[in-house]
Amino acid sequence: MTTLLTGAKGQPVMPPLIGPALPRSGEPGWTVWSRRVWPIDPLASIPRRLLMLAVVAGLVGTAVWRPSVLSIGYLAVGAMVFGVVHGTAERRPTRAQWGGIVLSLALLAVPALLAADWLGVLCIMAAWIVGWCTLFGGRTWTSVFTGPFLPWALPARVSGWVRRGLPSRVGVTKPARVAVVIGLTVLLAVVFGALFASADAAFAHMAGNLVPSVDGVDIAARIVVFGIVASFVLGGAYLTRFPPRLDALAPAPMRPVPRWEWALPLGVLDALFIAFVVVQAAVLFGGHTHVLETEGLTYAEYARQGFWQLLWVSALTLLVLSVVIRVAGRGSTADRRVLRVLVGILCATSVVVVISAVHRMWLYQQAYGFSTDRLMVVTIELWLGVVFLLVAAAGVRMTGRWLPHAVLVAGVVALLGLAALNPERLVADRNIDRFEQTGQLDAEYLSRLSTDIDPALHRLPEDIRGCVRFHGPHSDPWYLFNLSRSLADGPVVTDLPDYCSPYWS
Repeated sequence: MTTLLTGAKGQPVMPPLIGPALPRSGEPGWTVWSRRVWPIDPLASIPRRLLMLAVVAGLVGTAVWRPSVLSIGYLAVGAMVFGVVHGTAERRPTRAQWGGIVLSLALLAVPALLAADWLGVLCIMAAWIVGWCTLFGGRTWTSVFTGPFLPWALPARVSGWVRRGLPSRVGVTKPARVAVVIGLTVLLAVVFGALFASADAAFAHMAGNLVPSVDGVDIAARIVVFGIVASFVLGGAYLTRFPPRLDALAPAPMRPVPRWEWALPLGVLDALFIAFVVVQAAVLFGGHTHVLETEGLTYAEYARQGFWQLLWVSALTLLVLSVVIRVAGRGSTADRRVLRVLVGILCATSVVVVISAVHRMWLYQQAYGFSTDRLMVVTIELWLGVVFLLVAAAGVRMTGRWLPHAVLVAGVVALLGLAALNPERLVADRNIDRFEQTGQLDAEYLSRLSTDIDPALHRLPEDIRGCVRFHGPHSDPWYLFNLSRSLADGPVVTDLPDYCSPYWS
């Protein structure tokens, strides 16, 4: 017989819980994250060695990194952060993590090699995504999409972790004495450095190159950079020791629907794609002859009439495939066979759609000239084509655990491939080819590009080269080194001669 405790007015009272209760808000160990996703250790503290290395990394970052300038500083900071984080971790990086580190550093090397702002920003953003996903792992789409936003949740956890690792006040040098020692050190370095610089011109030149000039705004900016770099080190180190299980946030598998409910719309879509592919066969294999023989059809009209629609078709097809894969049943052999066939047909025909879209844009660029925007959308379209092949491979194997990382790696490889082409120089070369054939040159567009185009400009006649505005060679300090800017030797062009007006219309 069970006896219930009674409270006021005879109401039953719940028996006491057995075991420790979960911490409440404000208590040590409390977190907004579910314990199955990201538990917190209220007793863990940062190792002193790691804390000192974070401070050193922050100081080095203030000397070599200017976030507003594409330079070798991005690569230096990235290598330093990965080195400190994994060099102090208790476990070595896995093969997948090594791959992520290599891709991240390859992306961060682009700002040190090329001067195109738009490409540098894209590579930095991609390095942010790949770098953070590398630190905490995760295999699902949920972790890939939420991982880049995880750093914004780190300050609350890292601050407590760091605070518990700080030394107690017993035996700690007073802050005033620390300030005096630091001030005395700086004073001695400045006084003796100034004396040596005034005594020897070579030493003065070396000191001028090694010691960057500072002002009030620059000091404030460097304080911010110090905080950013130190935060990268501390946040990365925390994630390697206490990684979240973001895969636990992935939605539960949906209840499979009957076969006809997903097979019918997918089959109709397959038929529509097959019809389009049959029509496109004449274009893809007929080439220029088909375009020229079609009444009233020019290269530009042919390209314009469908490229963007085909790009949207590719993107929406991936959305359809993601829905079908979630709701389609795989319980029987017949279900799996039908799914493989229908998804395989859709992926294969989608690859043809991608080829058609790229073919249209290629014709358009031949007619109107190359541009960085057009190269970028062609790269995206080619990446989507690779994604379709990866989805087809996942359908054959009936497993897609590897698919999120494969799609991410394919995107990074596509971006690195675009950077390897040196897109702005490629655009300038093709436009100069067009100038040599037709005498037409869009000097206004070329003037908006970076120093990456300097080698291509040397192909122009001397007088025509003067129609492209150019800011001349750059003399950057070592910590702002950029290969493209350092190799640029074109003359400064600001005022255009009168004969340049046809090339600016």
